[in-house]
This record gives sequence, structure tokens and C-alpha cells, in this order.
Amino acid sequence: MGRRLSTEPVTTAVSEGRTAGAPATLTAAGVAKSYGTLRVLAQIDVSVAPGEVVAVLGPSGCGKSTLLRVLAGLEPPDRGRVEIGGQPVRGPSPDRPMVVQGATLFPWLTLRANLEWGPKALGNRQAGAIVDELLEATGLSGSADLLPRQLSGGMRQRAAIAQVLANQPPLLLLDEPFGALDAQTRLRMQEWLIGLLAERRTATLLVTHDVEEALLLGHRLLRLSHRPATVLEELALDLPSPRGRSTLSDPRFVHLKGDVLTRVLDA
Repeated sequence: MGRRLSTEPVTTAVSEGRTAGAPATLTAAGVAKSYGTLRVLAQIDVSVAPGEVVAVLGPSGCGKSTLLRVLAGLEPPDRGRVEIGGQPVRGPSPDRPMVVQGATLFPWLTLRANLEWGPKALGNRQAGAIVDELLEATGLSGSADLLPRQLSGGMRQRAAIAQVLANQPPLLLLDEPFGALDAQTRLRMQEWLIGLLAERRTATLLVTHDVEEALLLGHRLLRLSHRPATVLEELALDLPSPRGRSTLSDPRFVHLKGDVLTRVLDA
């Protein structure tokens, strides 16, 4: 595993009075969202502490991606509040990056330039050192001078996550980031992400349709209802660490997966 990212404060505060690299808790309370007469989110309460991964599981079309967009500040809630480190979310910010299935790298920039773009734009004078550490942590040091089209699908997704972590955000929002990958690559990426996040204090919210992925990556699980979404239940995922491919055959994991899958299918 690569070195830890430096968490020394930088001279530029990235948003809302927060110093880059400082951990913070996400809190959302009573969040509701509609589009005209279509009610998508009824009332959602969620919190994610620094270093915690919360997995959100729910049926297709229930509003999981809408929830992420509200938490990211891309859309305002109709009701309720969203806060990062006690500060209200009032719009988009590098503090709340969202990673989706398709890697969103600049196609004309090399991998290194892609990762340096964010911290340089924020005036972070440690951009070069941060990117060097991230390239090592993600196993991409040997590909730093390649363009995105020269990378494999798994490498592009690693790079997309590294790109947003380069801004040292307190919160990472993941919208099925490995959904487009084949099963073998997806498992390798899940193991890689578990190791990467274990070294950091980033609060992480993962949206997925995959019960196995939710249980493997999450410390807690929120199961949403059909639209308009509410939280049906919250489960603490007390599984042994470190998690990885051996976890999939652990009797506790197998039992928990069957139990959660039954609840999802019977909902």
C-alpha cells in the first residue's frame, strides 16, 4: 500500500471555511425532493463520520442518485438540511466530489495533469507531492504520462477516484463507480478501494444496487424504500477486517447477504 496523503493545512481554504484535508462529518436531516408532482425523496436522515463508509441500497429508480446530487449540493432539497462539518451545503464544492460509473477525466490531459488540475486550481502549493503520493497509492505511477484513452477501464476508475481525492475532500460520494466493470475487475477495484479508504479519514457514501458490494465496502447499510424514498432500516455491518475476496465465503457474510437480499426482494 502506498504512503498516506499529507494532511498538513494549506494556505487556501477550499470552501465554507474548511481547510483542505480536514476531516468532517456529513449530516442530512429530513431531506425531501420532488420534481413537479413527482415525489422522489420523502424524508431522508443520514450521517457519515470521518473514515466511515455508508452504503445506500435500494430499488432502481427510488432516488439514490438524486440523494447524492442533493448531498453534493448540485440540487437543493425542498425540505430538510444538509451540513458538512456543521456548515450548511448551499451549492457545488470540491469538498463534495461525486464519482460515477464512467470515468470523468479530461481526455486531452495526461493522468498526472488530470490529478494536478484540481489542487492547482485551488491554489494548493503541495499539488505535486499530493499527486505523487496518490499515483503511488493507486498503483498508477508507471502510467502518469499516459492519456485516459491509453488506460484500461479499471485504471480509469482508479484515476477518477484519485482525481477527486487530490483535492483532499472531507466527503466522497460514489454512484455505482464500478458498475460498468466486469466481475473480476470489479472485485479487484473493491479490494483496492477498501485499502485506500482505510488509510484516510474521508467520509464516504456509496450508492449501489449490488448487495454484495454494499456489505463488502460498507461499515453501515441504509436500505431505502421505493419512491418516494425513506430509510426502511439501518444496519451496522460488523464483519471482520480487513475485508476482501476471502470475506465473500465467510459464513457471517453469506448469512448476512442472504438476509439482506431477502429483505430487498420482499420489499
